[in-house]
Amino acid sequence: MDPPSPAVPGGETSQTLDRGLRLLHLVADAPGGLTVTEAATRLGIGRAAVYRLIGPLAGHGMLRRDAAGRLRLGAGVLHLARRAQPLLAEGALPALRRLAEQAGATAHLTVVEGGEGVALAVVEPSWTSFHVAYRTGARHPLERGAAGQAILAGRTGAVGPVSTAGELQPGAYGVAAPVLGVPGLEASVGVVALAPLDAEAVGAQVLAAATAIATALS
Repeated sequence: MDPPSPAVPGGETSQTLDRGLRLLHLVADAPGGLTVTEAATRLGIGRAAVYRLIGPLAGHGMLRRDAAGRLRLGAGVLHLARRAQPLLAEGALPALRRLAEQAGATAHLTVVEGGEGVALAVVEPSWTSFHVAYRTGARHPLERGAAGQAILAGRTGAVGPVSTAGELQPGAYGVAAPVLGVPGLEASVGVVALAPLDAEAVGAQVLAAATAIATALS
């Protein structure tokens, strides 16, 4: 019988885990993928160490190498994302319901996926005669619309809110703010309506919702 493997010191295990997670983030942020050399340079470690990280990550479907040998995210990441998204939506729903009722407008939580904004959760107000029908799963460029622009503003540290008119749909008005302080999440919360919104009043409501959602998801 083989002797038991020696225990790996906790510090080394933590460092390996940290490097593996950093590698996943680096690959996720590289649309064209990364070579092993590029990954090693950005992580500040040797190529051999990168290969040791790739093995288990690829085995779990988190990383893959394309025909050119570049590192790309694997299907396992999509599996985890699909499992996590309903939990994110569930955590945001109380704040979205409150925001929709306060503003009298359709409230939404938008997250970044594949370089675009995706509506993860949508709540319509219960008391208005007319409101915007905004479909969960709707995608749009981050540069267009209040939701995407709020996410971009959040990357610079700006809190918001951001207001737009007619950028995604003629006659639609939006106000959104970034959801900040949730590790690994780029998102915004906002409202969209068929009439101009009071930027000051609705902006304050949106900011309060962003804070509530960040607290719920942290």
